[in-house]
Amino acid sequence: MTETPAKPAAKKTAKKTATKTTTATKTTTATKKAPAKKTAAATPAAAKKTAAKKAPAKKAAPARKPESRVAMVRRARRINRELAELYPYAHPELDFGNPFELLVATVLSAQTTDLRVNQTTPRLFAVCPTPEDMAAIPPEQLEELIRPTGFFRAKAKSLIGLSTVLRDRFGGEVPGRLEDLVTLPGVGRKTANVVLGNAFGVPGITVDTHFGRLARRFGWTTAQDAEKVEADVAEIFPKSEWTMLSHRVVFHGRRVCHSRKPACGACPIAPLCPSYGEGETDPEKAKKLLKYELGGQPGQRLKPPSDYPGQPALPLAAS
Repeated sequence: MTETPAKPAAKKTAKKTATKTTTATKTTTATKKAPAKKTAAATPAAAKKTAAKKAPAKKAAPARKPESRVAMVRRARRINRELAELYPYAHPELDFGNPFELLVATVLSAQTTDLRVNQTTPRLFAVCPTPEDMAAIPPEQLEELIRPTGFFRAKAKSLIGLSTVLRDRFGGEVPGRLEDLVTLPGVGRKTANVVLGNAFGVPGITVDTHFGRLARRFGWTTAQDAEKVEADVAEIFPKSEWTMLSHRVVFHGRRVCHSRKPACGACPIAPLCPSYGEGETDPEKAKKLLKYELGGQPGQRLKPPSDYPGQPALPLAAS
């Protein structure tokens, strides 16, 4: 039987079908091989990158211009003038009637408040009014009298020691020279300057924890050592200002510029302070942080000066 030749149209149709099939196969294979493109939001990291690209860059805060020595001294002296207006009644916050009482009270004030010392010394001075009396008292009795101030054993040892030296070397009188005072047991430069400035009228800078903290916040020094702070501040202020400057700065540190949370928003010298913002800046919240007479509370002295605007502190038994 003779084979009938295929028609041309049928051949063309077969070729087209074969081409389509081959193309489809290639497309499927290519699709499988090509990795799928991830969208920008496919992962959190990608989303962040995209957002970062779109967000406008923040402008860096302008750097604070370095302060010259002359500018710092001017600012420091203006702070002192402002503090003098704020605390015209600034004074030593230890009750005392003579140099010996001030010396003893200052030694007792270590690691405690002036208030607690003032509540303790009336009984103490009733028993030991002179160095001779304190040198002769049994240590156990003295420890019991000063127990409320803390560290009473070490303090009793210092008080008996300094009283003995005052009796034997200085005729029972507190010396009025720094070099003599610092030879007494338990007496350093801080205690000596307190006594000299407030009992003898000899100018001195008293660097306690409050004074050192504020001197650094005000930019007067970067030192941590008390003697270095004293030396740095002494170069800024005239000698005649040293004693009252100490009182004003300590007053401000206890009432406004606290260690943990300064009341920046209620501070009258905030525009002069390079550390503004370390504490509470909201005025109403800051007012609640004020202490002693500025906060409507009693002061630290049982017998404050007549010009003190606040209330006297209460005795130990009543507090």
